[in-house]
Amino acid sequence: MSNTHTDSGDAGGIVKKLRKQLNWLQRGRDIRSLQLQGLLAFVDLAILAFFLFGPYLRTGPSYLIIDYMIAVWVTIELIAQAILAGSVRAFVKRPMSWIDLFILATLLLPDLLFNFTFLRAMRIWAIGNSPFLKEGLRRLGCAHLLDIVRACVNLVVFLFIVTGFVYTTFFYGQGGWEGFVDALYFTVATVTTTGFGDITLPGVMGKLTSIVTMIVGISLFVRLAQAVVRPYKVNFPCPQCGLQRHDADAVHCKACGHLLNIPDEGQ
Repeated sequence: MSNTHTDSGDAGGIVKKLRKQLNWLQRGRDIRSLQLQGLLAFVDLAILAFFLFGPYLRTGPSYLIIDYMIAVWVTIELIAQAILAGSVRAFVKRPMSWIDLFILATLLLPDLLFNFTFLRAMRIWAIGNSPFLKEGLRRLGCAHLLDIVRACVNLVVFLFIVTGFVYTTFFYGQGGWEGFVDALYFTVATVTTTGFGDITLPGVMGKLTSIVTMIVGISLFVRLAQAVVRPYKVNFPCPQCGLQRHDADAVHCKACGHLLNIPDEGQ
């Protein structure tokens, strides 16, 4: 009995230590953790490039080898995220968990689900909302551009996902780059509401895709315009009233007048 409790305690201690290390890797702001976060971001972008060029690599002998290597990597990421979540319930509540699980399925069944690999673009969105981007911009002296960069990332991710969906659903049969370029052209023309009309999507599915693309796309464009035009503010919750955003040089909260101590670049 005592051996069982000891083993359970040792296992729990190992999990806690591993969770602490993973949390440092994901949220740390020292040089070492930022370097590792940058390396992981590079791996995500490399995997995305593999998916982008997938239709042209499928005939090569090394395609399945790379595909299953990426599947192993995604599995390791999922295990790490499950450890960080602390419980199964917390893990399944994360939208990225379900997206990564579906991506893993596309990697394990490439002939059946290869059309859905464009969902890996959501990893760019995760990078854009990670501490790595915020801390990287701060160290470069460009912290004031955070909202603009994130708005651009959100728009690019949306364009990529819609382009991937349109390409795999309506233009996949075209050879070379023609199908992908047509899908990208349609997406940009629809999002910007230019609507040249020379390329349209057939059927009810095509109409619904166009409607969703226009509604969401124009919203992201407005968000980007707001980030560019509005004055720069910092995220610093007021201890008194909880107001989140303040002018970078604010001394008092404009809502309640409470004295603020907003860190600047010198702190």
